[in-house]
Amino acid sequence: MADLWVCELGLVPYRDALSLQEAVRSARQADAVPDVLLLLEHPPVYTRGRRTEPGELPFAEDWYAARGIEIVDVDRGGKLTYHGPGQLVGYPIVRLGPIVEFLRTMESAIVGTLAGEGIEARGADERPTGVWVGERKIASLGVHVQRRVSTHGFAINVENDLEPFTWIVPCGLEGVQITSVARETGATGRTRCVRRRVAYELASALGRRQRLVSRARLEAAVAPAVAA
Repeated sequence: MADLWVCELGLVPYRDALSLQEAVRSARQADAVPDVLLLLEHPPVYTRGRRTEPGELPFAEDWYAARGIEIVDVDRGGKLTYHGPGQLVGYPIVRLGPIVEFLRTMESAIVGTLAGEGIEARGADERPTGVWVGERKIASLGVHVQRRVSTHGFAINVENDLEPFTWIVPCGLEGVQITSVARETGATGRTRCVRRRVAYELASALGRRQRLVSRARLEAAVAPAVAA
């Protein structure tokens, strides 16, 4: 069974994480590393995917900046979303088959993770891509694929502040209600458990054996491929 390297990074500025993803992608394309899952959190940031419409950010950028929220344009699919502390972000950098199948695999892993928290969730079905609890959205997905290797991935609201979602049109869905593990269960301090469970669920869904690696080990493995 092939490995899935799982690297837990803590709180990482969005642009720094983007640079790391690109480096790992280059190494994966060169077969210098196996499939990799980066697990982390971001300081407050809105990311605009390729299909974002101007009206999804209804206020001026300096209005958001005054509230400590950066805005970054990204090459992933999907629309506008928010990341912040307490939200678990996962970036699977993996060699892909069909993209839609990969999205459904991530949704399935997240649904399994949330079941472990006592939350009955479901994947997209006829909805836009993501994971839902009833009519409430609890996780978002968006990927970019280059030479059959993915970047970006998923974000699960665990115990993050949900108010910044009300200042935008999240995922292009007017009036959508965003929820979190903490809101659904009343429990706090669950980020570590959710992080461990989603790594297990995704590795299982991909048919991989998870192997925890440090950032230093990952960067050492990636460096020769990036320098080539």
